Order: sequence, then structure tokens, then C-alpha cells
Amino acid sequence: MPRSVNSVAKRARRKKVLKQAKGFFGRRKNVWTVAKNAVEKAMAYAYRGRKQKKRNFRALWIMRINAGARLHGMSYSQFMGKIKANNIELNRKVLADLAMNHPAAFTAIVNKIK
Repeated sequence: MPRSVNSVAKRARRKKVLKQAKGFFGRRKNVWTVAKNAVEKAMAYAYRGRKQKKRNFRALWIMRINAGARLHGMSYSQFMGKIKANNIELNRKVLADLAMNHPAAFTAIVNKIK
């Protein structure tokens, strides 16, 4: 019995990968074996990058809150400790935004917890 090959599916799979490689430099965009490796690597970087983005933003928020707290004579850890003790349920993203863009509101929060 002759071997059956699903060429339609194979072509579709290859077209999908080559479409994902659009914009890559040189043979990475149009040679199947090179493009396949490049796309796999790109997907791994993208997955990792989505996790790193969360870490980076949290670190940025902490830096901004720390800078705002130090203007009022507190460290970041003291500030966050007092925030939790006073049951103020604002997350770091909101606190960082207040510290940077609305200093009067941030000062009001600091005065409330002191």
C-alpha cells in the first residue's frame, strides 16, 4: 500500500510559520528550516518577555513610591508597612501614579498614615 502524505497540512503549517517570520532579516524570513528556528526562538523570547514586563513594572512602581515617600521623610518599607496597618487598600500601581502625577493626593495619604 502506498504511503499517504498530507501535503495540504504540511504546506499550511509551513505557511503559518513563514507568515510569523515576516519582517525577519535575510533567510530567516523565507527559508523554512531557518525561519522555523527563528520563530521558535522568537516565541520563547516573547513568552519570557511577558513575565519580565510584570517584574519590571513592579520594580518601577516601587522606585516611584520610594522616591515619593522619601520626600516626606520615610523609606519605602516604612511607608508600605503603615499603608497596610491603616488598611489603605491601594495597590503599588495606583500609589506610584499618585506619587508621580498627583503629589497633593500622595501627600494626603502620607499625612493620613503618619
